[in-house]
Amino acid sequence: MEVEQPATTHPVDAHQGLHSELGALRGEHPGRIRNPVIKVVGLGRLDFVKPDLDRAERFARDFGLVVHERTPDRLTLRGTWAASPCMVIHRGRNARFVGPTFVAESVSDLRRLARWDGANVLPFGSGQAVQLADPSGIPVRVVAGLRRPDALDERAPLSLNTGTDPVRLNTPQRVPRAAPEVQRLGHVVLETTKFQRALSWYLEALGLIVSDFLYLDDLRDRGPTMAFLRCDLGSSPADHHTLAMHLGPRTGYVHSAYQVTDLDAVAAGGEFLSERGYRRVWGIGRHIQGSQIFDYWRDPDRMMVEHYADGDLFDSTLEPGWAPMSASGLAQWGPPVSRDFLGTNPNPGMVASLLKALRDEGNDIDRNTLKALAKAMAA
Repeated sequence: MEVEQPATTHPVDAHQGLHSELGALRGEHPGRIRNPVIKVVGLGRLDFVKPDLDRAERFARDFGLVVHERTPDRLTLRGTWAASPCMVIHRGRNARFVGPTFVAESVSDLRRLARWDGANVLPFGSGQAVQLADPSGIPVRVVAGLRRPDALDERAPLSLNTGTDPVRLNTPQRVPRAAPEVQRLGHVVLETTKFQRALSWYLEALGLIVSDFLYLDDLRDRGPTMAFLRCDLGSSPADHHTLAMHLGPRTGYVHSAYQVTDLDAVAAGGEFLSERGYRRVWGIGRHIQGSQIFDYWRDPDRMMVEHYADGDLFDSTLEPGWAPMSASGLAQWGPPVSRDFLGTNPNPGMVASLLKALRDEGNDIDRNTLKALAKAMAA
């Protein structure tokens, strides 16, 4: 894998003042490679298995997603924007995450990716797809050529009176306390015991580039332990992260995030979810890496999902920020981060995962990294 060297100039210092250093130290990971196999252009959808589709549909509607299609064994959900469905829930015995689907620019990109991996390009809905697996064993599908349904009606973002530049006169704000209108899927966060190999794979296979790295303060010489990766769209703006990954004792889904139009949609939507009896995980606050206004919830199957608004957009010129990983470094403002969000609530499953990770010499976890991770989550 040919590693692309960082540029020598910093035309925009977007990271300064956000608990982040200007960039990498000499010899550290540049956050991209020179010649990836392809460059995906977005995150298309997430697939889950859940035992009760009626219950899953009730939560999805309360969360703000729209039912695109429902069969006895599958629930397909979408947002308001003109895009393919962003979530598919299959009926199954045990709730679990299946994997992400990324979008390629063209079918020719799919063919190139298939040749590189030794996979096949197969029909998939109205388009075609390649089925892969990342080094953690998580299934990753890449698609192209899918038809997009038309956009749905939604409320416009609110006009705000700010300081000496008011824009709203004789017009009060009245936001309905109702399910917010999810516009689109924004990103997915994954945990992996094989962080370094998984990071290299997503950079090489899918052409993602890093917006921010986090590292363990006592073990920076071992490299980053979390990465926020965005699509490389050249001069066009891309979400700060489409995929985020962090090192941990388990492998799999952490949470997924869905964009709503503004802060009021986040807040009023949260009040609506609370009235429906759902449990907030953490929020409302504003993140540091990515800057999103966030609000995290558990669905009835304990999957974590996020409403967000006002996230950062970067073009391809911005180099990665570097910051130490810590619980206090996750938000600019908001309530203290919860143990539920951090995944540090003691339980038998966690203990089993820790022991399994320590026994596997093929991953990036050892006693020193576990000690440093525990220190970071308490910081």
